[in-house]
Amino acid sequence: MPITVKALQKTSADAPFEVRTIERRDPRPDDVVIAIKAAGICHSDIHTIREEWGPVTYPLAVGHEIAGVVEAVGDAVTRVSVGDRVGVGCLVNSCGECEECRNDQEQSCLNGNVGTYASTDVDGTTTQGGYSEKVVVNERFVLRLPDALDFDVAAPLLCAGITTYSPLATWNVQEGQKVAVLGLGGLGHMGVQIAAARSADVTVLSRSLKKEDLAKELGASRTLSTTEDGFFDDHAGEFDLILNTVSADIDLNAYLRLLKPRGVMACVGAPPTPMPLGIFSLIGGRKVLTGSDIGGIAQTQEMLDFCAEHGFGARIEKIGVDEVDAAYERVVDGDVLFRFVIDTATFADAEPVN
Repeated sequence: MPITVKALQKTSADAPFEVRTIERRDPRPDDVVIAIKAAGICHSDIHTIREEWGPVTYPLAVGHEIAGVVEAVGDAVTRVSVGDRVGVGCLVNSCGECEECRNDQEQSCLNGNVGTYASTDVDGTTTQGGYSEKVVVNERFVLRLPDALDFDVAAPLLCAGITTYSPLATWNVQEGQKVAVLGLGGLGHMGVQIAAARSADVTVLSRSLKKEDLAKELGASRTLSTTEDGFFDDHAGEFDLILNTVSADIDLNAYLRLLKPRGVMACVGAPPTPMPLGIFSLIGGRKVLTGSDIGGIAQTQEMLDFCAEHGFGARIEKIGVDEVDAAYERVVDGDVLFRFVIDTATFADAEPVN
């Protein structure tokens, strides 16, 4: 039988959020029912539900940073049990058969994966995200939450954590390397902590020094202002890797000058417009400009275990379901340190409109 729950949805791009009643699909034998304890707010949620990345089907609940407890499992489920602490990220299914899926790269499924929201589910309905009381997920996409991570600080790791961990792991950032993190927001603050935990020498690059103390607290050795006169000349050839977390247009050619020969600039932000690139910025020094999205399920579990082992999660501000509209405006204004997380216990006192 389908499961009826409360969820926070919009009915149009400009409408406010409303608590509404939705039906989660009837769990299949390989499905897991999760009671959600915390749901992070990602900037991708805002872009999607406001149709800034294209049209979506309403009403829609977003949210792909989910932490909770297993409430029920199908007869064929073997990986988790009722009562387990778990997480769900940006994906809830994939074909499981293509080369990418077989290589633990479900985010690149050649037959099309199923996103946690605004995607077509196995029953033909539109997936509804984690701003909700419960979710039904294929067991292959359920992550184990280490006991050392509380639900609220763990939730943003399911997107912001893996988005920054994946390029740092893929390019094997290690002790003694010089890593620059461009931008100290929801993504950047995770990038700093992860790179520092990998024993890199971490520098935060920002337009100002106003977050210098925060950057040091997170593990950065220094913060540099990119607007200082002569900045790109003074720091040319300095870094092994630049993790670009900003979603704004930047001068790619100028930033590539900051890399050592064979250095890597990994972009995880999503700027709205194309940026010019001079190919000689790459040829000189055999530099690499690469993009990275999230990571596969195995690497996401690796990331959660890594964060737990090193004793950190996301830095968050917890809010109730009635505060999400205001939180969205603050995210757009850059007014949060560093991630909003919805306390889903606040659904209990909310009366659905339908």
